[in-house]
Amino acid sequence: MSVLVYVEHAAGVVDEPSLQALTLARGLAGGDALQAVCVRVGATQSPADALAGHGVETLHAAAGEAFAAHAPCAIAEAIVELSRRLSASAVVGPGTERGNEVLAHVAGLLDLPLAANCVAAASSDGGTNVTRVRWGGSLLEVARVHAPTALLTVQPHAVPIETTSSGAPAVETFTPTLSDAALALRVAERLGAATGGISLADAKVVVSGGRGAGSAEGFAIVEELAGLLGAAVGCSRAVTMAGWRPHTDQVGQTGTKIAPDLYIACGISGATQHMAGCKGAKRILAVNSDREAPILASADYAVIGDMHEIVPALSVAIRAARSS
Repeated sequence: MSVLVYVEHAAGVVDEPSLQALTLARGLAGGDALQAVCVRVGATQSPADALAGHGVETLHAAAGEAFAAHAPCAIAEAIVELSRRLSASAVVGPGTERGNEVLAHVAGLLDLPLAANCVAAASSDGGTNVTRVRWGGSLLEVARVHAPTALLTVQPHAVPIETTSSGAPAVETFTPTLSDAALALRVAERLGAATGGISLADAKVVVSGGRGAGSAEGFAIVEELAGLLGAAVGCSRAVTMAGWRPHTDQVGQTGTKIAPDLYIACGISGATQHMAGCKGAKRILAVNSDREAPILASADYAVIGDMHEIVPALSVAIRAARSS
């Protein structure tokens, strides 16, 4: 089975969701070598070396001025052109915000269905069987995709990355033919997240605050603890709705999906949408005054009490431990 995988990278470094997509795609390919596609951003080299051990035979790097910034329609047209040339039976991408956006455009161009947030996939007679996350992670749906080319995205942090003995892929550069409409849509500016330079999606430790913070000023203690731990600062949807923190800090189904080693949730009740964003965390510590809060059912550790008393106490204890 010929499978093409869309790979996202920054300065040649492939992100984890793309590597997870490659793992799922290898199972779908049934032992056949994978084809991968990425875009060159300016003079950035293609991430061929980073794909060693992931079963990729050839990395196709789309080149052109259109890719100097993120251009989802242009990337989609490049993928469609390449998938037709390779007669791909499936196109798989990471289930990130940008990955889902690009694959949705691919689906529109091919007039085919897209199965998003998959955690398993296998070819079968008459289609492709998929298992995917639905309803904010509260259930798994088993379905069959009926299409000549299966289009899938992989739920981030739900498929463990597995490597093979394969070496770095060969690199073939191509310049796709792009429409004027595709060239009209591109990212013009990027605003950095208010996380002290630490990416929320990649952080090993995340400290989040919820409605229990009480105000924007209430996040001072969250930021203090995060600073001591070298962590990113996150928040719940209720906080962004109140205007206390920017949307870039939101953890959840409609925010950023995270997979840190430790997630410290302070004053967060744990709505289904929020838990969908942090379910990839290896350990969850919940600080909440409500011992019936839903998040406690998923927490590995819990401290029952007012976050305005407990979080500063944690910071004091960390400082004391480091000075002893």
